[in-house]
Amino acid sequence: MQKAILLIISLIFCTAQQAFAQQETTYIKAGFLYNSEQNTLQKNKVIAVKGNKIVSIGDYSTIPQNSKTIDLTAYTVLPGLIDAHTHVLFSQDANQDFAEHSMQMLTMESEALRTLRGSKRAKSYLDVGITSIKDLGNSGLFLDVALRDAINEGTIVGPRIFASGPIISATGGQIYGVNPAHQHLIDLEYRIIKSEADARNAVREHVNQKVDLIKIATDNIPNNSALSVAEMKSIVKTAHASGLTVTAHSITNQSAYNAIQAGVDGIEHGFNLADSTLTLMAKKNVFLVPTENSRAYSLIYNKLAGFDETDVEWIDNYLQRMKDRLKRAIAKGVTIIAGSDNYTDIEVTRGNSSKDMFRAYFEMRMKPLDILQSATYLSALHFNKENEIGVLKPNAYADIIAVKGSLTNDFLETLSNVVFVMKDGEVYVEKFN
Repeated sequence: MQKAILLIISLIFCTAQQAFAQQETTYIKAGFLYNSEQNTLQKNKVIAVKGNKIVSIGDYSTIPQNSKTIDLTAYTVLPGLIDAHTHVLFSQDANQDFAEHSMQMLTMESEALRTLRGSKRAKSYLDVGITSIKDLGNSGLFLDVALRDAINEGTIVGPRIFASGPIISATGGQIYGVNPAHQHLIDLEYRIIKSEADARNAVREHVNQKVDLIKIATDNIPNNSALSVAEMKSIVKTAHASGLTVTAHSITNQSAYNAIQAGVDGIEHGFNLADSTLTLMAKKNVFLVPTENSRAYSLIYNKLAGFDETDVEWIDNYLQRMKDRLKRAIAKGVTIIAGSDNYTDIEVTRGNSSKDMFRAYFEMRMKPLDILQSATYLSALHFNKENEIGVLKPNAYADIIAVKGSLTNDFLETLSNVVFVMKDGEVYVEKFN
């Protein structure tokens, strides 16, 4: 029996090798190539792609005669972009209350409809060159995992999804104002934990559902509850033992500090981080995902929410505080990871809404190539995927995009002009002919 099994395995392996050998190699000629590891632009490079993987990076002279080529010599070629903070299965209008909308969705919207709407949003990321997303909760009971699997098996089209499953949270989750008789409904959206032991069990449940990472809510503002340091330590220890990273939603400085002391890998939002906390983040190599919006986005939101369009002082004050926080984080040596958190409908596709984060970082004076590195290599590195996505190198997935223009001289216009998108070796956008 054992010999028969070994023979079958050997035959399968040989068949797979033969199939790979028979695949045609495609050579992509890049006028400029963005090397995300070195954070530099390189001229006149060629990327050899076979199947869904990159097999080599070389010069034009390495292209064999009569080979299949894609000519992108007039463009800059980059790894597929990564949005490290999405909620693809959640959407609300600017004038809707988050808690009321969440409760209505959980009780009056079917999971099937919610997932179908999410699949449409997912496709829009590819349209703008975002080939991978980290989806961080507000996705029902593992609907994000189901959507990821549907994309991976080819049932629907979308970016690579790295799914967290339900956010692990203290009492009430982030859905505020729910009376005691209906608190159980929050369990449809969040994994509420009650002790250190329950925290460990929550992670095990997520691992069993095959999540890609763990997301926790360290504070639940405006709910008045928060995870304890001991509970977060239990979460982190259990997750790390299973090879999963832990990232933490944090609004207050104290909750961020507590999460860092507990050993989390990243802080999401971090709107109120003190210098001392940023110093600790840099020391412990804890990344920050500053989920910012541009002034243009904020003005659109202000209008759609029904606020006084002449009263924009709050926007200016908010943007200045976030610019100061980002500047301090960079100066302290904190790794910045690009993430949008854009789940409000501002009457554009979710993908286009997501790309506003690049405008926000640019307005806050991040350098163009540093923004790109935050949305490619650094994002993948802090997710332990730096050899697979966010990079153009041998054995990485063939997630490749091209843009028209100069990234260093006209960053925003160039990044908005995506002419080519390949994900997993398959072309989805081709506008350069």
